[in-house]
Amino acid sequence: MEKEFDPYLRIDDVAVDRSDVAMLRAIDDRGSLSGAAEALERSYPRLQQRVVELEAAIGPLVERTRGGADGGGSSLTGTARDLLARFDRLVAAYEGVARVDETVLSGPVVDRDGELATVATGVGDVLAVVPSDAASASVTIRSDAVSLHAPSDVPRAEGTSVRNRFPGTVSWLEAGDAVARVGIELAGDGSPDDGDESVSAGDTELVALVTRRSVEALGLEPGRSIVASVKATAARGVADRVRRTDGD
Repeated sequence: MEKEFDPYLRIDDVAVDRSDVAMLRAIDDRGSLSGAAEALERSYPRLQQRVVELEAAIGPLVERTRGGADGGGSSLTGTARDLLARFDRLVAAYEGVARVDETVLSGPVVDRDGELATVATGVGDVLAVVPSDAASASVTIRSDAVSLHAPSDVPRAEGTSVRNRFPGTVSWLEAGDAVARVGIELAGDGSPDDGDESVSAGDTELVALVTRRSVEALGLEPGRSIVASVKATAARGVADRVRRTDGD
């Protein structure tokens, strides 16, 4: 299961996300569904249908008036304003915990395919975007680029861009209301780091940023075996040592 990053509120079978919140605020600002659709450059029928879907799960969100001196219009109900307040609190909690961590893995470049290079690190080979003149590189992996999977449910690497697989063990977990930071102790394979020293198991920690739903679905807790995956294009390397050329 891959991580999901955008905050949302789940109410029954409906997930309220940023686009729904923007829609309700546009209705409040413009005073009508048609005005909101125009402001958001969305289809009016689809916007209206989304309001109907949300109201079926949550209750009345938009109060509509017809005719009169002002020509009618739409306004938000108390339920809608409570929903917006709940979402604002969720976002505040989300942003408090959702800082982006970076893990750096280093080693020699042992193979290359165009812009992508294979870097031999202490936790295995890493496929990353690396400068063409690099003889060795430090590869940075952001926590919001990491997906977590149960060991029995790891997708096949062939034919996909998710080429990097890192087996490990959950070492710690810091959970907020919406997302969690998860520390993964990676299993070292004894490969040389930058051609000099061996890196043993437990020397490297990868941090992942996942939703609370993923924490529950994967049963994440310290000691849990897990596999982290990262797209090759999300792993970015910088040259530690530049490859020598003739005449250097």
